Amino acid sequence: MLNPLLWAIAAAFGALLGYANPWGQFPPAALLLPLAAMLLGIAAPTAKQAFRYAWQAGSLASLACLYWVYWPIEHYGDVNWLLALPIPVLLSMAMGCYYGLFGLAARASSRLSAVPAALFLGLAWTAMELAQATLLSGFSWLTLSSAFVAWPITVQAASYVGAYGLSGLMVLVLSGIVLCGRGKSSLIVSALALAFILGSGWQRMSTYAETTPAHTVAVVQGNIDQSIKWEPQYQMATVQKYLRLSGQVADASSPELIVWPETAMPFYFQDDGPLRTSVIDLERSGTAAIVLGSPAYQRTDGPGSFILFNRAFLLDKRNTAPQWYDKEHLVPFGEYMPLANILPMQKLVSGVGDFVPGQNARALKSGDLSIGMLVCYEAIFEGLAQDRVNQGANLLVNISNDAWFGDTSAPHQHLQLAALRAIEQGRYLVRSTNTGISAFIDPLGRIKVAGPQFKEFAAAGVVHPHAEFTVFHRYYGYMLPGFGVLAAIFVFLLILGGGDSAKNIGQA
Repeated sequence: MLNPLLWAIAAAFGALLGYANPWGQFPPAALLLPLAAMLLGIAAPTAKQAFRYAWQAGSLASLACLYWVYWPIEHYGDVNWLLALPIPVLLSMAMGCYYGLFGLAARASSRLSAVPAALFLGLAWTAMELAQATLLSGFSWLTLSSAFVAWPITVQAASYVGAYGLSGLMVLVLSGIVLCGRGKSSLIVSALALAFILGSGWQRMSTYAETTPAHTVAVVQGNIDQSIKWEPQYQMATVQKYLRLSGQVADASSPELIVWPETAMPFYFQDDGPLRTSVIDLERSGTAAIVLGSPAYQRTDGPGSFILFNRAFLLDKRNTAPQWYDKEHLVPFGEYMPLANILPMQKLVSGVGDFVPGQNARALKSGDLSIGMLVCYEAIFEGLAQDRVNQGANLLVNISNDAWFGDTSAPHQHLQLAALRAIEQGRYLVRSTNTGISAFIDPLGRIKVAGPQFKEFAAAGVVHPHAEFTVFHRYYGYMLPGFGVLAAIFVFLLILGGGDSAKNIGQA
């Protein structure tokens, strides 16, 4: 019997080193997490133990990557550090349940021969990541394939099967090796999966060529201290900093679009006033359009009643009025309180109020650029980038305020997750954040320019608008039904292979 504690520690160490972090990254180390959950599940004598051992490994690995949740809660949420410490632990324990279910799947695979079992485990991992992205508002932060963005040749298959499908293929490579004792044919499955991952990577990277005109876009990173950002006495200084940095990059590079971060303007930009006027004057006096983030409101029935949006404005002198995008996927407990009428809690981080999700019908238009906005952690959800391209986007823009996370792994992980959206959709992605990491990412997920953290930064980069669709984009609507059919087939095969294993699983 494997030592569950040692394997749980190995999974945590692998996740810490394999996923992006400030200290140093070795992507293959992330594979220790699915390997530990798989081996512990297969070796467990009962289904209950298979779940528990894999849950322990998944919980520790999640904590190694999600420890940063403590930072915004303790620093900006007015929560005592003793009360804040357990929150990432509890979140990681909840995330560990997904890995526990994968451990159950690994044990159930003992009813199948080597090749079907290997395929089943790859499918089970994809199902687990889909569940992470969907259930309870979704939190697909630990997407396995994101750990390999640092090695671009290994992630190009996401343009065919998506990030979650690519994660499943990586687990398929592992499972074929692990299960070769049941039959050497599983090694062929591993080899084919690895050949597809690397072959598609080589094919895309060796044949990629730009065929559309180049456009110069700039990002501005103000590095505004989050603790004073919303104080009225600092608002004009914030505006002046963004005006100064934008003027500098405009003089140096003549961009046609300048992108400021999420809530770069810490006031209601829609209201007239000297703060707004100075920004409008900059846009009208120059040649560049400006994307900026600001809270916004809409009045509703009743005196003093309104709803709030986390909004991205596009200012372009070619348009008579600003265009905007309202964030659709909000952060629970940060931007709104789920079940607010039931749970006796306040939001865990402070802000201007509770936001409501936006409803957006089209990309923001600036000349030849059709901009698909992703605000903050919307960049971790593949369906939102899919929607933006469906609405006509030929360029993806992610604005964020990663100042909430301090000097932790979160900004680095966030950047690599955003790069997966560029690969899936075959679009350039421009990323502007308050304190970093601001970046330019090409359709191969290569991070072409990345700014420093916790410093002022203004830089221009070249992007090419793309109108063609990736295989993933074209068949996205068929993938979930297809996945359901495959899952049904394997459930049928597992039932056929019943016996004592089925009884144990029923007792879990």
